[in-house]
Amino acid sequence: MEAYLMPNKDVHIIGGGLAGCEAAWHVSRAGLRAVLHEMRPVQSTPAHKTDALAELVCSNSLKSEQENSAPWLLKEELRRLGSLLIGDIAPRVRVPAGHALTVDRGLFAAEVTRVLAAEPNIEIRREEVTSLDPEQIWIIASGPLTSDALAAEIARITGSERLFFYDSISPIVDTESIDRTIAFAQSRYDKSIDGTDDYLNCPFNKEEYEAFLNSLIEASSVPAHIEEDNVRYFEACLPIEEIARRGRDTLRFGPMKPMGLTDPRTGRRPYAVVQLRAEDARAGSYNLVGFQNHMRFGDQQRVLRMIPGLANAEFLRFGQVHRNTFINAPALLTNTLQLRFNPNIFFAGQISGVEGYVESIATGFLAGRGAAALASNQLIPVAPRATALGSLTAYVSGADPTRYQPANITFDLLPKLENPPRDKKVRYAEVCRRALTALEEFRV
Repeated sequence: MEAYLMPNKDVHIIGGGLAGCEAAWHVSRAGLRAVLHEMRPVQSTPAHKTDALAELVCSNSLKSEQENSAPWLLKEELRRLGSLLIGDIAPRVRVPAGHALTVDRGLFAAEVTRVLAAEPNIEIRREEVTSLDPEQIWIIASGPLTSDALAAEIARITGSERLFFYDSISPIVDTESIDRTIAFAQSRYDKSIDGTDDYLNCPFNKEEYEAFLNSLIEASSVPAHIEEDNVRYFEACLPIEEIARRGRDTLRFGPMKPMGLTDPRTGRRPYAVVQLRAEDARAGSYNLVGFQNHMRFGDQQRVLRMIPGLANAEFLRFGQVHRNTFINAPALLTNTLQLRFNPNIFFAGQISGVEGYVESIATGFLAGRGAAALASNQLIPVAPRATALGSLTAYVSGADPTRYQPANITFDLLPKLENPPRDKKVRYAEVCRRALTALEEFRV
């Protein structure tokens, strides 16, 4: 993408979270002035406890460091490209946690704050931004708890119908871990758009349903970091455990209704059913339709593996329901994270529709690098599609805007191999090798 601005303009970054801090660092490394706007402590949020930059408000884990896993690949790409947060600070404040990259949350935030405050090309302004000067270059990295005033400005710029305030995410399971001797392909009443069966169906008998229901109701929920998350669920995205508590049969008449389906093993309609919908045309993974939930991940795996056909399920993403301000990025952004109709504005972090600490850092890295190129009147680099970075931005900018949901990095987002090995470990290793080879062209 060509830039049309005079070179060496300041870059304004809204939000001192993970994405904003990473972005500011790379703008400054390009020899430009980054103005980092962080509203805390002038304006607080329901989740943050300090005024430190890059405060981790949930877990202190930056996910797996198991080689040849998707989270490892994204971190490895960032390390090779010179990420401040992943490549420098996180290793220095790491705490033992097996294969996960886990940090001392206080030391991590303190060190990010210290490094950015000492950088002469970064100015930190403790103020709330409520309007955007269209002549300036902006990176909006305000996160899932964007202030009401800034959210109103974003809605004005992008269109209010493209801004969401509540996030409902259903679990995703790896196709190869579904037991197809139990799960069967069928659309309700044998109706489908193109003559093929659009869903896989996991059928329950009464005893299986009752056991599942009991475990679901007894499962532990994730403690809310924002008090209102406990009570302000929209009816359209209720957690399944909340539906179950309303009555023993509410799920059977809701997301688990078996109407229009016939179990080929019995020739009869199941007592209840969980429908799985393919995530993409390759059907490499399936979404558990309507199964957003608020269970702890350990309990979620245990309960969901009670679904017939999913006893050995491998989950690429667990379900969630939480407050989350984010834009409908595929309708708005290019693969450089710029607004299609105003390339002076970049989005990064969770407000762009990525989930997770490292994913936020990754989009901050890309937006910072892109904004620096734009401010210098240079061509904006695009991460290769074969990389985790490129696949993340391809999803953000190219997913179906009518079904857009925030996502973590998973192998399902990366391009499939032409002749994939049957052994999954070998296959994933080859995907990672291909990605890191492609990354070399992106290193400058």
